Amino acid sequence: MPNLSQWRAARGRQALYSALRRFFTAEGYLEVETPLLIPTPGMEPHITAFEAGFIPETGVGTARPLYLHTSPEYAMKRLLADGAGPLFQLCKVFRNGEVSQTHNPEFTMLEFYRPNADYHAIMADVEGALAEAGRSATEGEPGADPAFFTRTPYERITVRDAVLRATGVDIRVHSDGPSLKRAADAIGVWTGESVSFDDVFFHLFLERVERGLGHERPTFLIEYPASMAALSRLKPGDSAVAERVELYAKGLELANGFSELTDAAEQRARLLEEQDLRRKLGRSVYPLDERFLDAVGRMPPSAGIAVGLDRILMLLLGVQRIADVLLFPAHEFV
Repeated sequence: MPNLSQWRAARGRQALYSALRRFFTAEGYLEVETPLLIPTPGMEPHITAFEAGFIPETGVGTARPLYLHTSPEYAMKRLLADGAGPLFQLCKVFRNGEVSQTHNPEFTMLEFYRPNADYHAIMADVEGALAEAGRSATEGEPGADPAFFTRTPYERITVRDAVLRATGVDIRVHSDGPSLKRAADAIGVWTGESVSFDDVFFHLFLERVERGLGHERPTFLIEYPASMAALSRLKPGDSAVAERVELYAKGLELANGFSELTDAAEQRARLLEEQDLRRKLGRSVYPLDERFLDAVGRMPPSAGIAVGLDRILMLLLGVQRIADVLLFPAHEFV
């Protein structure tokens, strides 16, 4: 049976969704709904999709694996390529194995895209949407912090400057794995056996940087090293970094977004690299989504971001566990 905190969160969730819909509708966004069950999930190396086999019983279709989506990104970009204009979605997404104080394998995501825009525009939209949510979703709730998300503008800091501020290590100077590993060792950060730049960076980031982000007001962490570009384009005039942004508040990651990559050949090459990495990690290797790759090459210059709404609600209501904002958290059955 839900406790008082969970009933309180249910009221806050209702107000949160209403506030977000109000904001995006006023900004000219179209709300869309894309399939939860898809033939090809995202290829992120450290995310595992839930598999759900399709078994034809009406004589139509072929037996094959399908998956619960880990993000609506591929489908929404197909809509962008077909001329949808600005669009947003509030939906459930699913990531296998993710259960912790701040993770649930089924959670709610806000994802939105603006054509003919870059990551600066999408950060401004995030500020506006979360300020509206802060004013609305916590009204009359004891212990809530409605002012936190209204403290605009949010801090903007590059990954390089954030690491330098927290550790004294300059990742432009220590730009290869062995050099960064020596710098991390020198300040007492254990980095494991790997000497790859990305692996060493994440040890350093998680131990010394992440927890210090976004305490006075939310923080946008921008301009990730190019090797961590994911689905973002590289920054014009500085190909060492990608136009990728993550939002942090009180040490908790809330969102991940990009100025979107619109080069289909480059996107294919990155997905093939991720397939190889998944194979090396012993994870399932998913097929390429050819319809998505076709859409990438037809998209207008765009920016988009995905925001974890359960964590937003945790911060708005001042609770520490994701289970406290869910009526049926996963720990009931796993």
